[in-house]
Amino acid sequence: MSETTLTDLADLGTAADAPIAPAAPTAPLREKVIDAQGRAYATGRRKDAVARVWIKPGSGKVIVNGREQDVYFARPTLRLVIDQPFQIADRAGQYDVVATVKGGGLSGQAGAVKHGIAQALSKFEPALRSVVKAAGFLTRDSRVVERKKYGRAKARKSFQFSKR
Repeated sequence: MSETTLTDLADLGTAADAPIAPAAPTAPLREKVIDAQGRAYATGRRKDAVARVWIKPGSGKVIVNGREQDVYFARPTLRLVIDQPFQIADRAGQYDVVATVKGGGLSGQAGAVKHGIAQALSKFEPALRSVVKAAGFLTRDSRVVERKKYGRAKARKSFQFSKR
């Protein structure tokens, strides 16, 4: 690009009309990772739950452990949690999800599926990785239930103290 110097305000109008060369598109640092069936696979974890997630282009159908999303996650809040990665990436209704989940309760399983969807989405479309990562969906939530200690009623609660 040639350097031009502006001497007065009249030159500014002609400089503004000059075409600006578009920046070269930056290639994603990672490559697209898909299997032979055209699906991206990822593992999601939350609390004690582990989810194996496959996504592929489709109509937005979500199958969890062989059942529809509405049947498996009956609470609407859990379905909202699962849809968060697609909402943040503007890909709602564009991918079909098949997931198998083991361990934990429903809330932990929904979090695990969300984590797996976010990981698989970043593998299928590496350009979306920065958007999904900025929302914090690629980070595994490491909070787990504290273990019960001996001599205690629960993890931290003591038995009632008796002075006499």
